[in-house]
Amino acid sequence: MVGDPLYRRELLRLAADATGSGCLAVADATGTAHNPACGDRVTVELTLDGGQITALAHQTQACVLTQASAALLAGAAPGQDHAGLTRLGGDLRAMLAGGPPPSPSYGVFDGVSGHHGRHACVLLPVEAALNALEATEPGGGRTKG
Repeated sequence: MVGDPLYRRELLRLAADATGSGCLAVADATGTAHNPACGDRVTVELTLDGGQITALAHQTQACVLTQASAALLAGAAPGQDHAGLTRLGGDLRAMLAGGPPPSPSYGVFDGVSGHHGRHACVLLPVEAALNALEATEPGGGRTKG
C-alpha cells in the first residue's frame, strides 16, 4: 500500500478516527445513499435549525474512501444548508476532475482523480446528506439509495 493514492496514511487515519460515526439522540432528518457498484452504503442523520445543519452523524458501511469522506463531512456540515451542501458536492466533483479541493482537508483525496470508479465513494456521504435535507422539504419524504 506504500505510495498508493487510495490508501494513504491520512485517508486511513480519517477512516479510523470515524468522526461523526454513530447516531444522534434525536434526528430531524435521515437520508441514505448507496453505491450499487460496490455495495457502499451511508446513512446520515441531521439536526436542523432553520434549514441549517447543526449536527451530523453517519453510519457508514463502506470502503476507506467513503469512510474518510463521511468523517470530513461530519466536521464540514454544521452551519451548511441545502445550497451549501449542493455547492460542496459540486466542488468535490470538480476536484475529482482535477480541480482544487473545496477546503484543505479534502486535499487528502487528490490521488482519487485518476480512479474514476472511486469518485462515487468520495461523493456518497454528501449525497446521503442531501437526501436527508430533501426529505425535509415540501414534497420530500422520499428515501433515495
